[in-house]
Amino acid sequence: MTDILRQYDPVPDRFDELGSLGAGPASHWQPLLHQLNHESVEGLNLRSQAVAAAIAEDGVTYNVYEDPRGDTRPWEVDLLPLVLGAEEWQRLAGAVAQRAELLDRVLADLYGAQTLLKDGLLPPALVYGQAGFQWPCQGIRPAGGRYLHLYALDLARAPDGGWWVMADRTQAPSGAGYALQNRLVISRAFPAPFHNLPVSHLAEFFQGFQSSLASLSPAGPDSPLCVLLTPGRFNETYFEHVFLARYLGFPLVEGQDLTVRDDTVYLKTLQGLRRVHAIYRRLDDGFCDPLELRADSVLGVPGLLGAVRAGKVLMANALGSGVLESAALFGFLPEISKKLLGSPLAMPSVASWWCGEKPALDYVIAHLDELVVKPAFGTMRMEPVFGYQVKGAEREALIRKMRAHPHAFVGQELVHLSQAPVWKGDPGQPLATRSIGLRLFAVATPSGWKVMPGGLTRVAMDDGVEVISMQRGGLSKDTWVQARSSAPVTSMLKKRLQVSDLLEGERDTPSRVGENLFWMGRHSERAEGTARLLRAAFNRLSGHERVDEEALLGLQQAATLFGTLPEPDEDEPPEPLPGALLAAVSDPGQPGSIAAVLQGLLFNASQVRDRLSADNWRTLNRLGRPLTPAPTTPERARWALNLVLADCVSLSGFAMDDITRDASWVFLVVGRRLERLANLCTLISVPLFSDRFSRYAMLDWLLEVANSEVTYRTRYRRIPELLGVLHTVVMDASNPHSVMFQVCELQKELPEMGRKTGQLFPPELGDCLQRLQALDLHPFEKKRPDKACEALGDLLLDIRAAVYRVSDEIQRQYFIHTRYPHRSASGQ
Repeated sequence: MTDILRQYDPVPDRFDELGSLGAGPASHWQPLLHQLNHESVEGLNLRSQAVAAAIAEDGVTYNVYEDPRGDTRPWEVDLLPLVLGAEEWQRLAGAVAQRAELLDRVLADLYGAQTLLKDGLLPPALVYGQAGFQWPCQGIRPAGGRYLHLYALDLARAPDGGWWVMADRTQAPSGAGYALQNRLVISRAFPAPFHNLPVSHLAEFFQGFQSSLASLSPAGPDSPLCVLLTPGRFNETYFEHVFLARYLGFPLVEGQDLTVRDDTVYLKTLQGLRRVHAIYRRLDDGFCDPLELRADSVLGVPGLLGAVRAGKVLMANALGSGVLESAALFGFLPEISKKLLGSPLAMPSVASWWCGEKPALDYVIAHLDELVVKPAFGTMRMEPVFGYQVKGAEREALIRKMRAHPHAFVGQELVHLSQAPVWKGDPGQPLATRSIGLRLFAVATPSGWKVMPGGLTRVAMDDGVEVISMQRGGLSKDTWVQARSSAPVTSMLKKRLQVSDLLEGERDTPSRVGENLFWMGRHSERAEGTARLLRAAFNRLSGHERVDEEALLGLQQAATLFGTLPEPDEDEPPEPLPGALLAAVSDPGQPGSIAAVLQGLLFNASQVRDRLSADNWRTLNRLGRPLTPAPTTPERARWALNLVLADCVSLSGFAMDDITRDASWVFLVVGRRLERLANLCTLISVPLFSDRFSRYAMLDWLLEVANSEVTYRTRYRRIPELLGVLHTVVMDASNPHSVMFQVCELQKELPEMGRKTGQLFPPELGDCLQRLQALDLHPFEKKRPDKACEALGDLLLDIRAAVYRVSDEIQRQYFIHTRYPHRSASGQ
């Protein structure tokens, strides 16, 4: 017995994946065990820490509902993989492919001829009595003829070593992306045993999925456009959606990114509408089309089912495929397999009894202690009940429910899951045992079903736990399948790039990406400007001289114009300024507060997470932390604002140097420019429309809030004077925080936006630029330049109005898509 295995204590009455309960570890485990036995616990702990660091660096998350970490909860993967031998895998892969083909044919029958119902092989109540059967899909023949394109199933190994199917995943299977992510980090942690085994690679599986969607889609002579449809960032597997979209080269879209016209699906891109030929969906059936399926869905695409019915778009998987996820079907599949395939099932389902049939109900009640009672349909909110655990009144209540609604329950044989080692890392006991389940994946390719040579091994959260659920905090493992020979390394990258490949990235950019980058730019600039304004106010809050009071009054007026402080209510006494300023920092319920602006910024950023680097994303996640808990004193507020400003400056750097300068990037930069220009015009107009004494009292904070103090003092080396300040913040084209600089840059960037997107660019700010260039500063040399100040204030307000018009035009022209797309000659 090796040193590492002396610390391993498996449970005797369960199958042990390592094989330590029999003649010794199986041969396919030897390369990994050899590595483990030649390292110390400290060294292996370093490898485990490297795995956790890689997960954090890659931003791998799994959103558990009601978890306080929300969408930042890290995905958890164990250091030790599950290893499967080549011969066992060959049997498993064949059984999975057979079951996938069977279920595809069952779907074709249920939504077609329905011979299974007519011949009595399936009870009508089991099909029609559940929400998974989508009546509007009846009679639809999907594009390409396939109903299932990506199939997953959950397996468990019984104590005798046999595998049982515990669940079928036919609607929108999850986990393939996490399996790939696990492979990336664990293969780097153990490169030697990975290559010495050797381990089968996963890339060919995903290549098969790509080619399947392309070949089955109704693209005709056109190059097919496939998209990945996600419900959005609040879905628990959103990271996987982002990851797979990148890996497969599919645009990541939400329902709002697609539109249906003449039964044809289009993607709203920055260049206009582009036809979609295939959709890899991660939405459940009912949410895909609010017109014909669930009217309350805000995630789907109105008219999508009509496009599917017309055969103009491929849906993977076909709408209505969720009907097969009922465990109640298990007992009927053996006979159905003989009918449709002419052969018995190669791998059995766990023994199941649908209580909708009276003999089955009676059996389940009589043998309750030996069974697990589960909901018959996935839409039921019910946890599995282990019969031996319910006693007395609780048991009687369960039986009454089963007798009242027998069709809603399934009894399944209690399977004691197999166990595998997990890395614990304690010097005295580095290994622990945990129950595991295995999720495997198959994809329909033009040459038949291809099974992923690996999978997602799911691990129970604690020793002795029978239910495995990632939502309950379970671990995962990489799954190594021994290859029969050293397989050549494959890649998802094309061997040769073509000119069309160079253009696809920009052509397929959803307009939602440009819109969120545009508002991300505006919100980040608004957060920075508001933070500078509030910090300046806190700096002057304790001043007692009249000049400080006038300066503070001007700052209060500017904050009101910014929307940071609410408009005064004549019927209510004004809140003391210190309290109002503190609320403007940390109250997310107050529109215009720093907290509210940061919420908007983080929302926009979350919609384009796949466009942001890890460093950029970490800075964004750090932005709001100084506001928790909420600052209660001006000193704490100043400290928090300093931290927020530091991160805002970092975001500005990321915007200029960290994001690829494609068409979508221009929207980010234009958003920042427009917001900064509008803020400057608002800010400068406050002293311009004030009386002479107040105006001069405001010049100091004007330079501070406009981030132009260094520019002014370096150039003039004197206290703030009106002429020098106005030249610095209005006319100085070399100052990146002046009005002139923003207008000149926008004059370059707005036409660039038009060139990159192939659209007409918004109205130029040319008139504003000409008026600025014609501005005569000589009147500001006078002792009483009131008229000149008012005229300049009017000009700045005109420029601000032009900014809002440009913003509205960008919104209308690039994001609403009211124009109809041009058709190609082929009609595609």
